[in-house]
Amino acid sequence: MTEELADLYRHLILGLGENPEREGLQNTPQRAAKAMQFLTRGYAQSLEEIINGAVFESETDEMVLVKNIELYSLCEHHLLPFIGKCHIAYLPNGKVLGLSKFARIVDMYARRMQIQESLTRQIANAVQQATDAKGVAVVIEARHLCMMMRGVEKQNSSMTSSVMLGGFRDNPTTRQEFLMLVGSGRD
Repeated sequence: MTEELADLYRHLILGLGENPEREGLQNTPQRAAKAMQFLTRGYAQSLEEIINGAVFESETDEMVLVKNIELYSLCEHHLLPFIGKCHIAYLPNGKVLGLSKFARIVDMYARRMQIQESLTRQIANAVQQATDAKGVAVVIEARHLCMMMRGVEKQNSSMTSSVMLGGFRDNPTTRQEFLMLVGSGRD
């Protein structure tokens, strides 16, 4: 698979009018193929693998919030990166999820090609599926290179997307508490 991708990168370099045999580009097709495989490794992962049994019984029934989870993804429209932070909260329903699993869930879905709105929903649904929570909230704030490097070239633009499930969708007070907590202490 790596060699097939490398061959495609070789053709891309030729199509751009460059010489893939010149000194600086000789190994670029192989490096680019390996990089793309790494950047899209989420396709080879599953939620079950990521969770790996790290769901624990708990009497906690108050909001649990994990903020500022870094994410790096590729927009499906231009295959350019978008980079940002994800904030996840849930209302436990007798079970809690191991803390590191939130970052692993974000990485698994971020390492696929999609739009930010879809990524936000995938993460929320995965946390809901893993925990059977009474509610899940996810907010992603990201900067998109497809908007910064090409097109309108707006360097300071960012996008915020959110998905609210269960108690976060149905209860305005819970939603407001989440949004206030996410807004406090931002970098």
